[in-house]
Amino acid sequence: MARWEPDAAGRLREAAMDLYVERGFEQTTVAEIAQRAGVTARTFFRHYADKREVLFAGSADLRNALTQAIAGAPATASPMRAVALALDAAAAVLGRRHAFSRRRQGIIDANPELRERELIKMDTLAAAMAGALRDRDVPGPAATLAAEAGIVVLRVAFERWVSTPHPTDLTPLMRETLTDLTAILDR
Repeated sequence: MARWEPDAAGRLREAAMDLYVERGFEQTTVAEIAQRAGVTARTFFRHYADKREVLFAGSADLRNALTQAIAGAPATASPMRAVALALDAAAAVLGRRHAFSRRRQGIIDANPELRERELIKMDTLAAAMAGALRDRDVPGPAATLAAEAGIVVLRVAFERWVSTPHPTDLTPLMRETLTDLTAILDR
């Protein structure tokens, strides 16, 4: 096995994605992923806790981008303005890999366990955003409401983005979706 080749994590991710598409998530084993990537199963576990983590490994980066954007928002920013800045940061993180995101979402959509994990991830992101808003002295219920609204915008914009066959910029789509939400609230 070619354990000395660089970017084992990337090769494992690509191998896993290919196998999940070819065979399905549930039918794919860690041993098969490792073999396809040219590494051992032990190497797989150095990079990922389990085969689901291949699809969710970037969650911490996304959470950090969201919370740092809220923390860095101007002191005069309203809670929703701070959330809007967080959504821009999320678009910068998520918007770099359209083809990967489309494949990943297709795999998640095909598996109930993975859909549940995605919902848990979104809930965790909302809680982190609400915590960042509370750190800005936004009262608890308002912080939670703004954060949850932000996650709804993120989910809807992301779903629209991955449904397009050709890469587009996620940032304008995120902003348009936030504007759509605001328009609905003003009706």
